[in-house]
Amino acid sequence: MKNAKTEAQVVNALRIIDRCTDPKQLERIAENAFRHGQDSVRHAALLKLYAVSPAAEPRTLKHDVWQSVFALEGALKDERGKTVLLSRTRQKIKRDGEHRTVADLVLGKVADGFLMLVERGMPQLTFEAVALHYPEEFDEEVLSAADARLQAAGFHLRG
Repeated sequence: MKNAKTEAQVVNALRIIDRCTDPKQLERIAENAFRHGQDSVRHAALLKLYAVSPAAEPRTLKHDVWQSVFALEGALKDERGKTVLLSRTRQKIKRDGEHRTVADLVLGKVADGFLMLVERGMPQLTFEAVALHYPEEFDEEVLSAADARLQAAGFHLRG
């Protein structure tokens, strides 16, 4: 009976997460899920948290870049136990813009951030995935590099 109750609680938590737009509530849900060993609920709450955190309009390059930044900062916070801001990435975005930052990082060496997001089951939040999501925004060199890196990690996001 306990399994059925736990399963119902997970389903209910996922419904709440789906409707929630409050970052603080999503953080609480993720923390509670972690304490109770509910990895799927925690993962869903974190993904939603990263989706609602950017100030930019959803379904835009700017939004998706900041969603990636917040996801990686969240991963670093989990790893280090304290808030860590991606100062260099934030400075580059401020200086060069989201588009140029994504292109430069995708064309550079494999970043630790890419590996962290992939290891945490969030390949769709890497800058490589962002580039592939907006193929009209990037040239073929960037798209090919993004695709190759994701494929090397075991993910096929390009059509």
